[in-house]
Amino acid sequence: MRITKPLDSGAWPQGWRQRTTVMGVINITPDSFSDGGRFLASERALAEAQRQLNNGADVLDLGAQSTRPGAEEVGEEEELRRLLPALKTIRERCPDALISVDTFLAPVAARALEAGASWINDVSGGRRDPDLLRVVADAGCPVVLMHSRGNSQSMDQLTSYSDVVADVKGALVERSEAAIKAGVQESQIIWDPGLGFAKTHEQNLQLLRDLEQLTRGPRPVLVGPSRKRFIGAVLDEPRPKARLWGTAAVACRCAQAGAAVLRVHDVGPISQTLRMAAALW
Repeated sequence: MRITKPLDSGAWPQGWRQRTTVMGVINITPDSFSDGGRFLASERALAEAQRQLNNGADVLDLGAQSTRPGAEEVGEEEELRRLLPALKTIRERCPDALISVDTFLAPVAARALEAGASWINDVSGGRRDPDLLRVVADAGCPVVLMHSRGNSQSMDQLTSYSDVVADVKGALVERSEAAIKAGVQESQIIWDPGLGFAKTHEQNLQLLRDLEQLTRGPRPVLVGPSRKRFIGAVLDEPRPKARLWGTAAVACRCAQAGAAVLRVHDVGPISQTLRMAAALW
């Protein structure tokens, strides 16, 4: 059995696993589903980072490759061209911030960590580029392993499960085993059930109803419901930015179930929602 040691406490938000923390989304892309193009300029990304930190973000999640359904993959060079100026600017101006980088490519993860990233958030859980797990192992940083199937072009056709909660949990166990085999420590791993990735609206709701099946295990769990299509389906709301109250309701459910992190666009309102939820549960 491999002996591991806990990560440095500075890798985690204050109150880690004692409360549901907030990861703020900053998409450095022209085509993300609800805010594409807003933060392509590094100074605008910095202003948004500062605003989110002031409004209660515990971690900032920078992404330079859209993973919305149907998105085209731009490749390593373009992803880095978008990402690095913003990442370096935010790191310089916000030296104490925890910064996550949302990527499934090992070279992007490696360059991001060199430039000051604190976490890696891989929507493929290491499927798309297995070398990413080695990069994370070498860095010893937290890594989010998300459940997904296929890619942005194919995932909406890959929604067949015998039991969505059990199948997602089994796949996350498998990806964790692959990560550990690559040298990642148990203490580095965070699970994400991947709401909206190869799931129908009802499957997303089922994962949330049964979220304790994930959160009662040893892994911290991150949930990313913000502005997503299943909320729009429930509320009959086609506008992503108008799904705040539905996102807030999901935030309460995640807090009740003991999720460690909530990944959201609307940091201020959701931070307040979680503070109120913490007083109730």
